[in-house]
Amino acid sequence: MSNLLALRSVIQAIGFTYGMGSGAIVSRRLGKRDRVGADTVASSAFFISLLSGLVITVLGFLFLTPILQLLGSRQEQVLFYSKEYARYVLISAPFMCMSFVMNNVLRAEGKAVLSMIGLIVGALINVVLDPLLIFAAGMGVAGAAIATCASQMISFLILLFMFLSGKTVVRLKLRSVSRKFAVYGDIIATGFPSFCRQILASLCTVFLNNAADLYGGEAAQASFGVVQKVFMLAFSISLGIGQGYQPVLGYNYSAKRFDRVRSAYLFTLGFSTMLMVVFASVCAVLAPQIMRMFSLSDKATDIGTLTLRLQCICMPLLPVNFMASVTYQVVGSRAIAALLSVSRQGLFYIPAVLILPGLWQLFGVQCCQALSDLFAFLFAIPFTFLFFRDIKRAEQAHVQELAEREQAEQVCVE
Repeated sequence: MSNLLALRSVIQAIGFTYGMGSGAIVSRRLGKRDRVGADTVASSAFFISLLSGLVITVLGFLFLTPILQLLGSRQEQVLFYSKEYARYVLISAPFMCMSFVMNNVLRAEGKAVLSMIGLIVGALINVVLDPLLIFAAGMGVAGAAIATCASQMISFLILLFMFLSGKTVVRLKLRSVSRKFAVYGDIIATGFPSFCRQILASLCTVFLNNAADLYGGEAAQASFGVVQKVFMLAFSISLGIGQGYQPVLGYNYSAKRFDRVRSAYLFTLGFSTMLMVVFASVCAVLAPQIMRMFSLSDKATDIGTLTLRLQCICMPLLPVNFMASVTYQVVGSRAIAALLSVSRQGLFYIPAVLILPGLWQLFGVQCCQALSDLFAFLFAIPFTFLFFRDIKRAEQAHVQELAEREQAEQVCVE
């Protein structure tokens, strides 16, 4: 079902683009006390995410067979089950995209608890419905798809209720939807690094699966699949912390509270790095047990154990690149944010997975993620120092501006 994961990844990439883009801009607008501007950005992002989701649904149904064949479902039986699941994924596309926007806007205004409620309730419903529809109702693959689709819709309705019931600072209003292309261009440009990150992640999975199959066969593919799940859990932890940091950064940066910006950056980086150290240490020690939890063969367990331990070496370095990327994305430095977001996977991982296996065979495949994380860490360090230098200069300029304003006011009084 990796092809269906790729399809979901495309939908998520679009949702992340509108969600992260609107969230970053909304936090800056709120920092400037611009409630009207925040409503405009949020409402416009909500509208374009709905429109994009509907386009995905329509095009997906029109070209379902060739899309799934392109993604790898070429055998007749595999194509049949893929279609059965993909139809419901496509139906849920508009709701997924709009939910991403609402989640990020809620976090941008500091209502992370409300965002969490929508996510958790949807996830619990999915967990409950899966066994009921798959086994009790005997619906198989269709049951799993319906459970996922239903959970997405219910999560969407919960989030929408929070906005419509007045629990939020930002309001979604039809009259606030902008007719200016510049607003949508700003949202897309700000969220583009997230799009790159998500799409490249899917592309890296394709390259990794091909390399694993070529140099290690089914055992390597199975073990790399487990290692990827563990690594994605680590990345999700880092992503969650980064999304909590985003509204704090955007609000205080726009409010010119640069002392808080500096403190938020250092605290978030230190905290996320500490969590990664603990997570990596546990995974390195328990790597064989983690592999056996997935009923892998002895060969696959050995391959996966070494691969996971190699990744754990550089896992604590992950927050540095991610923090730098999110920071530049939130403050509006789009080019640097896009460069940082593609560096880990596009500049380092894909070349590594194309070159190293030819040099070191299976061991080369196992080293790819760790080496790409190391180079991404080194790549982000100059940009991190550059940001702190710019913050210091902006803080000095703001202090001077306040001093000149105070001096001018005293002259007027005299």
